[in-house]
Amino acid sequence: MGTADEAAEIDTGRPTAARMYDYYLGGRTNFPADRAAAEKVIEQIPLVPDMARTHRAWLRRAVRYVADQGVRQFLDIGSGVPTMGNVHEIAQQIAPETRTLYVDLDPVAVLHAQQLLEGNDLADAIQGDLGRPAELLRQIETEPHLSAIIDLKQPVGLILACVLHFIKDDQDAYSVMDTLRQSLAPGSWIVMSHASRESFERDQMNVAEKVYARTPTPGEFRSREQVLRFFRGTELVEPGLVWTPQWRPSLDDPQLFTDHPHRAGLFCGVARIAEPR
Repeated sequence: MGTADEAAEIDTGRPTAARMYDYYLGGRTNFPADRAAAEKVIEQIPLVPDMARTHRAWLRRAVRYVADQGVRQFLDIGSGVPTMGNVHEIAQQIAPETRTLYVDLDPVAVLHAQQLLEGNDLADAIQGDLGRPAELLRQIETEPHLSAIIDLKQPVGLILACVLHFIKDDQDAYSVMDTLRQSLAPGSWIVMSHASRESFERDQMNVAEKVYARTPTPGEFRSREQVLRFFRGTELVEPGLVWTPQWRPSLDDPQLFTDHPHRAGLFCGVARIAEPR
């Protein structure tokens, strides 16, 4: 678990994507630098808080779907600051024995997740870098307390929600996804969302990219065609790659962007890694 010394070493003067996202959702696990950066994005793209809420609702639906398919372990990379309806809570509503490992680059997000999960043998959180997938996978396989949560030889629900757009170089991003996909057992699932180039004006994207360039994780908007490439080697389930409010919508979720789904700002999809023929 995190210590007071670890918390004291955290640089709160530099914004991070995880804490800015927490601010968009109305959370309190953020600092003045995060709020100032987030407000600059909101000033240019006022719908960002609604986009974040709509995205979070999609993630809950996607986790329920994958849990309903029988998956009993979830690896959430880029999990962010804990908020209402966390992955382990949603999945354990379907099957109480479900295990979850959260991974984030932001030490504040990890500390808060560890505090939330204290005493929970079925879930944990660690600091890790999506940009170094082989290193992260090796850690999971070799550290007994992590391999007890995630067994890569069995089907896994891999969640990459709103995180791949923080790997700017296309080839690096596709290589990361290839490494992760190839590590997963047949019958695993990939739950992924990504910021859409089609949703925003160029000026809006420029402002957002400049703001996130000051964080540890500069961002990159991608087109639908570019995002679809992340799912190569998998079987996308219906309705395929769509805007977040279009993916198996529920009346229990915020009814936002229903008339103009592209304004939700994010593509999303859920795909299965098939058994070898």
